[in-house]
Amino acid sequence: MVNGPTTGRPTKGTTVPSSFRIPRADLTSSPFGRLVAGLSRRLYGEVPDNAHVLFHNRKVLMTTFGHERRIATWDALDPHLKIYAVMASAATIGCSWCLDFGYWTAHEDGLDLDKVREVPRWRESDVFTDLERDVMEYAEAMTATPPTVTDELSTRLRERLGTSALVELTMMVAVENERSRFNAAAGLSSQGFSEVCELPLAGRDAGVGR
Repeated sequence: MVNGPTTGRPTKGTTVPSSFRIPRADLTSSPFGRLVAGLSRRLYGEVPDNAHVLFHNRKVLMTTFGHERRIATWDALDPHLKIYAVMASAATIGCSWCLDFGYWTAHEDGLDLDKVREVPRWRESDVFTDLERDVMEYAEAMTATPPTVTDELSTRLRERLGTSALVELTMMVAVENERSRFNAAAGLSSQGFSEVCELPLAGRDAGVGR
């Protein structure tokens, strides 16, 4: 789960249901589960599918939720650059749930959706600045196995962003790798969060995004 404000409620429309390789927990079966569901709906308008997975281990659930709340307070990196990096990493891994939720988060935060929607195909798009393209290249390079980050790219980013923001960028990509790999392994697919946005999320191919 990631932190975000509440406005639009996602719909199930044309999305592909998650396969839930780890069984989908019934959050209505206990007071704690109902608390988790209620809090999730207040924050996101819907219960994220990964909450149903994390609920099987309360310690993991609470640690993850607390960690995400603290991550949401980081502010050294421009929020546009942060979402570009996060979504580029998710697209590289192929986590459609994370792309779906990331696009909705950008919508809720009032970011430029005309640009955010292009992140999965940023190399072919002409809407991004050189700095934004470097940020997404860095996210992809970090996400590769093994990572392919170069000294030249890291130096360019440090000179443009500053060391503090580069540290935050690097950790945000690492965090998104954790999120995307967990959600993809758990069998989660696009849940419909991005269906509340004005523009559909672009995809590099039929298997990524919407």
